[in-house]
Amino acid sequence: MRPKKIGVAESNLGGGTVLRKTIYATLIVILTMGSASAQADLKDIQGGQNSVRDPQEKKNDRAIDRDYQSTMKRIPDKEKKESDPWGDVRPTPPAATKNKQ
Repeated sequence: MRPKKIGVAESNLGGGTVLRKTIYATLIVILTMGSASAQADLKDIQGGQNSVRDPQEKKNDRAIDRDYQSTMKRIPDKEKKESDPWGDVRPTPPAATKNKQ
């Protein structure tokens, strides 16, 4: 029978566990930082609200907005035209009848 080496066995088990926990903790921190940076307010990126635009680009934006608004005015309102996409599927309601009592 071999004598057990108490000091060696304990250090091997403890070292693997600590290393594994360190790796897991590092991965959790990295993944958390990635999702937190995705939620950051990045207005200075191209197309953001505070991006630097020259006067020509601003004029172009205004022209595009004017064209869009004029196009939207020419399209008829959907409220005037009632559409029922399920109209062909739904049965017609029965006519109202008076009670003969």
